[in-house]
Amino acid sequence: MNRVNPKKLHHSKWTAVEPRHREKHFLVTDVILDTDGHPKACILEAVLSRREIQLDWRELKDAARWLTGWH
Repeated sequence: MNRVNPKKLHHSKWTAVEPRHREKHFLVTDVILDTDGHPKACILEAVLSRREIQLDWRELKDAARWLTGWH
């Protein structure tokens, strides 16, 4: 399990364990907050293609799918 601090998500770097469409490295470009100001989702941008995906920030804790940093 990856340790993820929701306050430090913005501009963090991630590596997909199983790349799709040659997209392996991602950067968190935005954090979506709920009405209480707590993170609810994040926008990841693929470094290679600039394609954006949105996912629940807690999914980044799954070490079987995501690694912290660029590997």
